[in-house]
This record gives sequence, structure tokens and C-alpha cells, in this order.
Amino acid sequence: MKQRIVTGVLAGLAFAMLVVLGGWYYKGLLLILALIGFYEYIRLNGYPLRDPLALLGLIGMLAIAAPLQDMGLPRVPPETIVWSLMFALLAVTVLTKNRATLDGSALMLMGAVYVGFGFSAMMAVRGIEPGGLFLSALTFGAIWASDAGAYFVGKTVGRHKLWPAISPNKTIEGALGGVLLSLIVCLISALVAPEWISVGRALTIGIIASVAGQLGDLIQSAYKRLRGVKDSGKLLPGHGGVLDRCDSWLIVFPLLTLTGVLG
Repeated sequence: MKQRIVTGVLAGLAFAMLVVLGGWYYKGLLLILALIGFYEYIRLNGYPLRDPLALLGLIGMLAIAAPLQDMGLPRVPPETIVWSLMFALLAVTVLTKNRATLDGSALMLMGAVYVGFGFSAMMAVRGIEPGGLFLSALTFGAIWASDAGAYFVGKTVGRHKLWPAISPNKTIEGALGGVLLSLIVCLISALVAPEWISVGRALTIGIIASVAGQLGDLIQSAYKRLRGVKDSGKLLPGHGGVLDRCDSWLIVFPLLTLTGVLG
């Protein structure tokens, strides 16, 4: 537990500093996390990085996640990237006479979209002008408040299991506690900084961050259980890998941008 706390505090402070700095400090960090996260994903599925499907998935993920225009490259519509990746993956199954399987192609396409759009959305929120830093901090704060509320309420008064087949320690009471604390954090933020966000918009962020964030956590738990592993990686001692730590982020940020709540 001590190692977990120390690692969490140090990593959290470093991450917060880069969020505040923004620009390529933050984008560079997110791209590194995306690369590590996708590597964890292909390992979870039993693929080496040298596999042609894994390499194509990695390239597609980077094309989705990387801020191409900031790199002096023309903007490519996301649907063009996704379709081109799908075509390339399917072509490999033909060229290898099905040694590269259709199932593997589908897994790599899903992984590229899951990881790529997740980190791309985080960059997009930070790049909102004005207020990108505030909105990023609010969203991360809502997610972390939901995690804390779910943990402490679940430990204190949790009695009814939420989904024991996937995550045996989570409770319905804990899930509701997470939603409540997320909403409280967002409400306070709106009252303290009304020039940045309205109460209604803040509460919308709070409910999406908590409900979708908890679902993102369950998605990763279900996937790890399916693959028979405890953690997706070993990047952070006591915390697991990138996918373990960012599972909620990868769902919440795209939902907030795709729905127009942030953007």
C-alpha cells in the first residue's frame, strides 16, 4: 500500500504539471502513454509487436491520436483513417492467406480506435480556447472524485454487489457514492468559476465522468478477466499499466467531445 501511495502521488504531481504546461509537454506525454497503452493491448491479446497486424494497428492508432496539423501535416478526417486502417488490416489477411486472421484484424482495429481516440480527445479538450486547462482539470477531477467516492463509500457501507462476475469488490452503494462525489466536485467548480462553466454543463460533465468512467473501468476489468491477467502492464509499481490507470479516461473524454459537451 505504501508503494502504491508514493507512486500515485509522484505520478499524479508529474502528470498535473504537464497538464498545466500544456502544448507539446502534455501532447508528448499523451502520445507516449498511447504507445505504451497500445503495446499493452497487443500483449494482452497475445501478439508480438513485429506481427504485421500489430504494426498496422500501431500505425493506425498513432494516426488517430497524433495532432497531425501541429506537426505540419495535413488534417486527415478520422473516418478516413479508420476506413484505411480497416482496409489495410483486411488486405493483410488476404496477402498472408489467412495466417493473419480476421479476428486479429478486428482486435487491432478496435484497439486503435479505443486507445487512439481516447488520447486524441484528451488533447482536444486541453486545446479548447479559452478554458482548456480548466475543463481538463475539471474532467480529471470529476473522474478521480468518482473513483474516490466509489472506493470509500463502497468500503464503508457497500453491501450489494454491482457486477461480481466482472469486478467482485465493486458495490452499488459505491457506484452511487462515486456519482454523488463527482457531481459535488463539478457543482463546486461551477459555483467558484461561473465565468468558465455553467452549473448545468458542469453537472453534465460530472454524471458522464462518473457513469461512463465506472463503465470504462468495468470494461477493462472484464477484458483482463477474459485474458486471465491481473494488470495490463507494470509501468507504475502498485498501479499496473497505462490501460489500468487510464481506462476511465479513454471512455469519458471521447464521450464528452463526441456529444458536444466539451469542444
